[in-house]
Amino acid sequence: MTPVIPIVFAVAADPVGSGLVANLARPGGNITGLSVQFTDTTGKRLELLREFVPTLRMLAIMVNAGYPAAVLEMNEVQATAQKIGLNVTTLAIKQSEDIAPAFETLNGRAEALYVASDSLTDTNRVRINTLALAARLPSMHGYREQVEAGGLMSYGANFPDLFRRSADYVNKILHGMKPADLPVEQPTKFDLVINLKTAKSLGLDVPPTLLARADEVIE
Repeated sequence: MTPVIPIVFAVAADPVGSGLVANLARPGGNITGLSVQFTDTTGKRLELLREFVPTLRMLAIMVNAGYPAAVLEMNEVQATAQKIGLNVTTLAIKQSEDIAPAFETLNGRAEALYVASDSLTDTNRVRINTLALAARLPSMHGYREQVEAGGLMSYGANFPDLFRRSADYVNKILHGMKPADLPVEQPTKFDLVINLKTAKSLGLDVPPTLLARADEVIE
């Protein structure tokens, strides 16, 4: 990071844990922006997944073990899953070549897949969703793009809204405010996206109450 030029981030996964800012309320330094706070919405994702699959008892979590923010998300998923009585299997990957072997280790030990969000899983979203469908696993994601690529559903911050709000930061800085004095803000708009084609391929009926709450349905 440059000590001179102000920096505004729009979709930081974990700005404090990654060292971008000192804390959310008072960032310090010359950088600020918006956090997607994936760890804060893990409980909601699991709630939605169980609503879709009420009989769910065994959950697999795919995570890039080399990305700290994804590991934090995984830890939250594990803690929440334990509270609601789910058995969890972790599929730790560090590169694209790890994805297929990770699925091979399941051997029927999962009834759904939670994909922790990061650039590795996003880049390989088609591969992950193809393997999940082959394994008959409903999948939950944090990004809309994964659902477009064949995932069952996603719940997460609306990125276009975050980018629009980041422009407000830029405007304030250009008018003399310091990044250190601008608190890091969190998402206020979240989207639930469901892929009906994937649901049909898995033989799942979408609960009407869930369908009614969806912000977007992909057919």
